[in-house]
Amino acid sequence: MLTTQEINGIAKLGFGLMRLPKRPDGTMDVEQIAAMTDLFLDSGFSYFDTAYVYDGGKSEEAARDALVRRHPRERFLLATKLNARVAEDAAAAERQLTTSLDRTEAGYFDFYLLHAIGKGNLPKYDGYGLWDFVARMKDKGLIRHWGFSFHDSPELLEQLLAAHPEAEFVQLQLNYADWEDSRVASRRCYEVARAHGKPVVVMEPVKGGTLANPPARVREVLSAAEPDASPASWAIRFAASQPGVLTVLSGMSSLDQMRDNLRTMRGFAGLTAAQREVIERARQALVSVESIGCTACRYCVDGCPMGIPIPDIFRCMNQHLIFDETAAARERYQHTVEGRGQAADCVACGQCEAACPQQLPVIRLLKDCAAALSPQ
Repeated sequence: MLTTQEINGIAKLGFGLMRLPKRPDGTMDVEQIAAMTDLFLDSGFSYFDTAYVYDGGKSEEAARDALVRRHPRERFLLATKLNARVAEDAAAAERQLTTSLDRTEAGYFDFYLLHAIGKGNLPKYDGYGLWDFVARMKDKGLIRHWGFSFHDSPELLEQLLAAHPEAEFVQLQLNYADWEDSRVASRRCYEVARAHGKPVVVMEPVKGGTLANPPARVREVLSAAEPDASPASWAIRFAASQPGVLTVLSGMSSLDQMRDNLRTMRGFAGLTAAQREVIERARQALVSVESIGCTACRYCVDGCPMGIPIPDIFRCMNQHLIFDETAAARERYQHTVEGRGQAADCVACGQCEAACPQQLPVIRLLKDCAAALSPQ
């Protein structure tokens, strides 16, 4: 299990490798990723997080090129994940570890996770025997610590932790927008993990970028309190201030985002009572704004039979809903769907809703998008 010394030795900011910068041709911008990696390490941080499914494996390869091949192995902590949803059988699921080791050339993983567990895919994790598999791989030295990332109800999380007390940590979506949300139940899931004594790795602290570029009424609350602090810094600090948090993953896509997060987290010692009150006011302001809570994880895209770029369409819709930029949103939508599936092309097969960690009613939302964004 994770020792107190190990937990205390991990800085509270982690580099999430899910939204890495890319070149105009769509390939990974390894030079920029390497510069971000160097700055991150030189600033005293060490935790990197990727996954077997991120960018079809390109994220793990970027970790190899920007991190593993360029820095001593003992200087960093590398986490990746096994995703049973994309495995046709137990053998295929188990091979993901070998593939991830080959892609990254890391030799071993400091943290290994069963990925995005929820009631829809739990039968695969159970049926494939993956809880026992990761324990065996730890005994072999291929994994130092293992846990799981989770997108479902507090009640299911309680069941899982009771059934698998050997899990060493839990990765949870935790941000101030979802803290009291009845669907995501961020606070309640966090409290379950704490009750079981599990350290928490935080994912989606800025909710897929929503809290980095919030609606005007939210931005006004935050800037009135600290004019020089970015909206993203408030979200990162909120997550990092929760007791029992191992690290907070930020999916940084540029050197500027990296620099902002490093300014925020160097020497961070927690939020004051006054700062917590500011965040609560910001949360209340955000609740009053209609939007689609998509985090652009893109899990819904690969299996769509119509080739609909669902997260990109939802981004257009949020431009309409949050910022009231309807004309610009429609123009962006037309560019987004050019040569691809349109919102109205949805055949309601339901694969997107089964894959969505946010449990969004994607089929209904696509109908709304078609009505709002299609040419008038």
